[in-house]
Amino acid sequence: MAPDGTHKAGHNAPGRIAGRHFLQIPGPTNVPDRILRAMDAPTMDHRSPAFGRLGLACLEGMKTIFKAEKGRVFIYPASGTGAWEAALVNTLSAGDQVLMVQTGHFALLWKKLAERLGLVPRFIDTDWRVGADAAAAEIEAALVEDKGHAIKAVCVVHNETSTGCTTDVAAIRRAIDAANHPALLMVDTISSLASIDYRHDEWGVDVTVGGSQKGLMLPPGLSFNAVSDKAMGLNEKAGLPRSFWSWEEHAGPNATGYFPYTPATNLLYGLEAAIDMLHEEGLDNVFARHDRHAEATRRAVRAWGLEVLCREEKNYSSSLTAVMMPEGHSADGLRAKIRDAFDMSLGNGLSRLADRVFRIGHLGDFNDLTLMGTLAGIEMGLGLAKVPHSKGGVAAAMEHLAATARA
Repeated sequence: MAPDGTHKAGHNAPGRIAGRHFLQIPGPTNVPDRILRAMDAPTMDHRSPAFGRLGLACLEGMKTIFKAEKGRVFIYPASGTGAWEAALVNTLSAGDQVLMVQTGHFALLWKKLAERLGLVPRFIDTDWRVGADAAAAEIEAALVEDKGHAIKAVCVVHNETSTGCTTDVAAIRRAIDAANHPALLMVDTISSLASIDYRHDEWGVDVTVGGSQKGLMLPPGLSFNAVSDKAMGLNEKAGLPRSFWSWEEHAGPNATGYFPYTPATNLLYGLEAAIDMLHEEGLDNVFARHDRHAEATRRAVRAWGLEVLCREEKNYSSSLTAVMMPEGHSADGLRAKIRDAFDMSLGNGLSRLADRVFRIGHLGDFNDLTLMGTLAGIEMGLGLAKVPHSKGGVAAAMEHLAATARA
């Protein structure tokens, strides 16, 4: 191996690999040329009138993506982890209880972050093969029991990236309302935003967390809070320390399109382009495209004789599919074989799923032929890795795509 990571010449190993790398992890996703070209521009003065117009376009545009027209959206130069923290520190105080559902690795990380902030999570466990709505009755019961309203927020992950299970957020809202409890509803949409139908206002969400590197088709580096008026009203009473994440600090400058610190200007160029692209396609069409590719992927998995990790059809993710390996076979070994033979990256198993599943990302700027290339690489890789399977997964997916293609 050469110092730059490429193969040395000789021994039948090419110095470079022709064609593009297939980045089929569940994010970061492939960045389309239009967005790359938008970012490939001189950095403007972030105090200029032109920047104010850009900032307002992004802030107002993201409200349409979240379907959060009634509240506010805040944009941070951070990963989704930063948006998790911002959601908590702007609304809660040390010692507050938060009710969470362990649907997978990322729900677990959000819980650990809450603990570090001095919050007290109450964690409802699952087997990681369902969405948080499977625990809706337990959420309602916990809130009914909480006569003193010690629980200040219910936090759920809309699409658990580690498992490929989506949560019915409206069912969580109904559980909170049925308990007649004032707890805030916070939802992580990092791997579902702009890929799976999401309705911040309609579903009564108080804080929605998002990130740039998945359905928004951008590189990592931007994160978001969509905030209801109720959550904004609790901001002054929140006792957790905050400065960089402060909604209050953002609110004044944001009113005219500016930020309280130097923003990630070139990523905002890309964000404006991404918002335009999503609306040009139409959000409903974007969601239908993701639904269709996810169904084709699941048909391929079943044809191979493998098992989709998500157990409940109602919780199937349209962003990714996590696939369980046959007993005694290594998911990481399969991923390595596919990477080396076909220059394609698939997602690995996380936490309790390490080496037990591989994850197929089918979100973002993604079309039928990209999916077919992805599934062909997997089917060939299953054979090379000697994983027991049946052939015909690619054919099953292709049949579905052909039958549902636009005339």
